[in-house]
Amino acid sequence: MGTDGPGVILAGLDGSDSSWRATAYAAGLARRQGAVLAVAYIQPILGAATALAGAAVEETTREIAEELLAALREAEHRVREVWKVEWRFLTMRGDPYTGLAKLADELRADAVVVGVSEQAGHKVIGSVAVRLVKAGRWPVTVVP
Repeated sequence: MGTDGPGVILAGLDGSDSSWRATAYAAGLARRQGAVLAVAYIQPILGAATALAGAAVEETTREIAEELLAALREAEHRVREVWKVEWRFLTMRGDPYTGLAKLADELRADAVVVGVSEQAGHKVIGSVAVRLVKAGRWPVTVVP
């Protein structure tokens, strides 16, 4: 708002190969544009079938978030002499679309970058990427 170029670029990261490519792409955009890179992992909500294993699933999603953050820090450490980008890691529980949309609004993100869905069912019911594009509130880049 009132600036030349994006201020915040939000990347969705879930540990899949396409989400890592999307995060790398978003990092390059953030570096070139002088924007802040916000990397978000949305921890899945328990379904009714897994409610009995609630504590174990919740612990697993927390561990995934910690592993993603550690991998991001390692990647930053490897390239810190080459280029720098201001970034932050955000995580919350919820539906991936709803979580990314909420964070994009809260951060006033100028762009959202996500990987293409690697789940077969999303071709029928719609992926997070398709839902973000259809929302029409931010420019969305989908990285294969």
